[in-house]
Amino acid sequence: MSVKVEVWGDYACFSRPEMKVERVSYDVMTPSAARGILDAVFWHPGLKWVIDEIYVLSPIGMTNIKRNEVKCKISGSNVKSVMTGGRSALYLSTSDEIQQRSALVLQNVHYVICAHFEMTENAAKSDNPGKFQDIVKRRLRRGQCYHQPYLGCREFSAAFREWQEEEIPSINETRDLGYMLWDLDYHDKANIRPQFFRAKLDRGVLHLKDCEIVS
Repeated sequence: MSVKVEVWGDYACFSRPEMKVERVSYDVMTPSAARGILDAVFWHPGLKWVIDEIYVLSPIGMTNIKRNEVKCKISGSNVKSVMTGGRSALYLSTSDEIQQRSALVLQNVHYVICAHFEMTENAAKSDNPGKFQDIVKRRLRRGQCYHQPYLGCREFSAAFREWQEEEIPSINETRDLGYMLWDLDYHDKANIRPQFFRAKLDRGVLHLKDCEIVS
């Protein structure tokens, strides 16, 4: 069962994992970010979203911005200490820990995500593809979501709706995007590994079927 979802926003940042300090966005939305948007619209343990293509509808443009971020996270040792009766702090004071960082982000982004879902072993007996298809389309037409979809970073919210046209007017641009993040491999919780694929924009379309995944 397939679905086409139009998404757009003022800014987006699909961060390159090799950039450790300052955020730098990929030129195009990553497959995992696209799946995150669909999960925000409709998530169910009985289905798994598979992204087929991402169409780029607006010219790719970037800009530099300054973002406020905290420079640390809550300490796991502090949490353990409190659980055993200690008095360690379980919060972050943003006024003390905040710092400004530069980010190279996309601006005025506009995509159409083409995807399908597959049933999983966690589906109930009453679940079926037709049922899920109807729910997804109804939620898209009503603008319903479990949480506001975002374009890479939570402050870059995404507007969305069902794409109902036959033709998708992608930009006429072809370029090699190099290796792009595909997903994270969680099979070994002690050693979570990123997965990559060789991405190529073909006349404004990022094709994701039969990609060779490398870790």
